[in-house]
Amino acid sequence: MTCLSVLSHSRFSDILLRLAHKTIWLFLVLLGITLISFWVIHLAPGSPTDMETILNPLAGEAARRQLETLYGLDRPLYIQYLDWLFRLLHFDFGNSMSADARPVLTKIMERLPLTVSINLISLIIVLIIAVPLGIATACRQNSLLDRTVTILVFLGFAMPSFWLALLLMMFFGIELQWLPVSGLTSLGYAELSLWGKWCDMARHLALPLLVYIIGGLASISRYMRACMLEVLRQDYILTAKSKGLSNHAVIWRHALRNALLPIITLLGLSVPGLIGGSVIIESIFALPGLGQLFYAAVMARDYTMIMGNLVLGAVLTLAGNLLADLCYGLADPRIRSAKGHD
Repeated sequence: MTCLSVLSHSRFSDILLRLAHKTIWLFLVLLGITLISFWVIHLAPGSPTDMETILNPLAGEAARRQLETLYGLDRPLYIQYLDWLFRLLHFDFGNSMSADARPVLTKIMERLPLTVSINLISLIIVLIIAVPLGIATACRQNSLLDRTVTILVFLGFAMPSFWLALLLMMFFGIELQWLPVSGLTSLGYAELSLWGKWCDMARHLALPLLVYIIGGLASISRYMRACMLEVLRQDYILTAKSKGLSNHAVIWRHALRNALLPIITLLGLSVPGLIGGSVIIESIFALPGLGQLFYAAVMARDYTMIMGNLVLGAVLTLAGNLLADLCYGLADPRIRSAKGHD
């Protein structure tokens, strides 16, 4: 009993040590990302004061200097970064340098639910379709199904998202007039019933979701096919078949678990795409999401808003890598065992 308690205490200490080491490493990576990002955005031509001075004929050089003093842009760059970093440690992203001067975190939280919802819904639909499709094409290599899906996948890869969005807008929105082409709600949205509001919002989000789904389906289904083909050639799969196991058992119990590991990596790396991948689509369809907010901040050189979005993207990237690492252990017990003996 004493030996078991000692072993459990040692194992718990090892887990805490690895967790502390990973936390410190993630913090250092995040610090490096913020430092490089802060430096790069200040290298770009333009300034937050340009929108309020150049476009205003009554604003002179004195007004520009006052605005630079107000925003703290007259100080050395490293002082600006340290001040911003100190506020960030207190979860204060500062105020936007746009005309409304609202808190950055407030504006992000207003736009974040729409962007995350669209990306999560599209990702779930893509996984439901792409994983079985990749498995089916791998098990029927060089068949009519495989060749047809391959052609469609290559078309999906070849089509830029903005071009596909414009085609869908022209066909479904202008020619057929089935779906709205911009915005999140209609003009009479406030007078609709609860069900009517849901239907109206769904009609506005149908085309953006379709663009996301087509792009994600093309990539994940192809990755799934390639991973499944590689796993099916392994010796342990041939051994399982030689023991008389059915194809269903071999594929779903043995091959699928190992074939999902690269897909988990892909999904972990796609987490920051919840923001970055939404910039083009939300701008085209005029959706009030985080991507459109980030695009407007870049155009206005709103440094605090840009840094707020970049920090959120960096956190999502690191969280995606950590989540993928945890999912590895769920998908493959060998990884859990290896970590347990480290």
